[in-house]
Amino acid sequence: MTHNPIRPWRDIDRRKSRKIHVGPVPIGGDAPIAVQTMTNTLTSDAAATIKQVLACAEAGADIVRVSVPDVDSSAALKEIVAESPVPIVADIHFHYKRAIEAAEAGAACLRINPGNIGNPERVKDVIKAARDHNCSIRIGVNAGSLEKHLLEKYGEPCPDAMVESGLEHIRILQDNDFHEFKISVKASDVFMTAAAYQQLAEATDAPIHLGVTEAGGLVSGTIKSAIGLGNLLWAGIGDTIRVSLSADPVEEVKVGFEILKSLGLRHRGVNIISCPSCARQGFDVIKVVDTLERRLEHIKTPMSLSIIGCVVNGPGEALMTDVGFTGGGAGSGMVYIAGAQSHKLSNEEMIEHIVDQVEERAAVIEAEIAKAEAAE
Repeated sequence: MTHNPIRPWRDIDRRKSRKIHVGPVPIGGDAPIAVQTMTNTLTSDAAATIKQVLACAEAGADIVRVSVPDVDSSAALKEIVAESPVPIVADIHFHYKRAIEAAEAGAACLRINPGNIGNPERVKDVIKAARDHNCSIRIGVNAGSLEKHLLEKYGEPCPDAMVESGLEHIRILQDNDFHEFKISVKASDVFMTAAAYQQLAEATDAPIHLGVTEAGGLVSGTIKSAIGLGNLLWAGIGDTIRVSLSADPVEEVKVGFEILKSLGLRHRGVNIISCPSCARQGFDVIKVVDTLERRLEHIKTPMSLSIIGCVVNGPGEALMTDVGFTGGGAGSGMVYIAGAQSHKLSNEEMIEHIVDQVEERAAVIEAEIAKAEAAE
């Protein structure tokens, strides 16, 4: 099916966590690592928020979170939930009534900090609403908003304080016999984030949501997230992820999938293997790859495409991909299909022909997947 199989030395032994559900999406256990993002529209503007949710879902988001800070937002939530093809998480801070309203509106999960909700009776009311409406909860701990008593105890935000906060919140839910929860311990510092998650993974079997909070812009935030989340995922930690970028939420989804794809943890869409280009290139590699990334966004089938500018590494890379093109000079190159040389092609015809070949190969792979599933 693919010509880039997972090798034994690439296996990742994922941490054993118990399974919960966010709507129909399983989280933890043996479920695939879910990719999440968050809308940045005013939630009270239902039309704008729905439009963004749909774009994120089309990009592959498994779950989308929306902020619910006020009555107008919770009033719009029912319409947003009804129009969304993926589960909606309601982001709640401080006001317990917003959490209850969100559960009643159909949110699949409440992202709360139980310690910020108020007195124990209010926490019980939120938990009851979550239970009554089949709604899970994410405990969200952030280094920037730790409780006063923990800051006094530790002097500053640190992994120990973050984990202690998380475990205190877990006890609040468990004391109320609520177990459909996941947890995150985020910081903007990569080292603090990694250390906190490593400690948390040893202290609980709850599903873990990964994120480096306030990571930055598209480039800097992608790098910071790839380092922080990548190392944790490589260590087997993490059941859901969100890449927090000061960018279009769709970009968060794309980066999240690229991180998971690079580790062999999720497979969706075309994985383009391309060279950085140099004086040996037989065509404009950068321009071609940029065009193909946009032209192939509609492909959801997991497959690989190699675009290499010359014959130094091109043939070897093409042998490991579903479709490949290697520049050979003199205005033409070699097309590879399923790891084997197929035919020569002029550079002028390259883009349209490769798009056609990828679409045809995707159809073959989908047929193979369907046949294998039918045989099970």
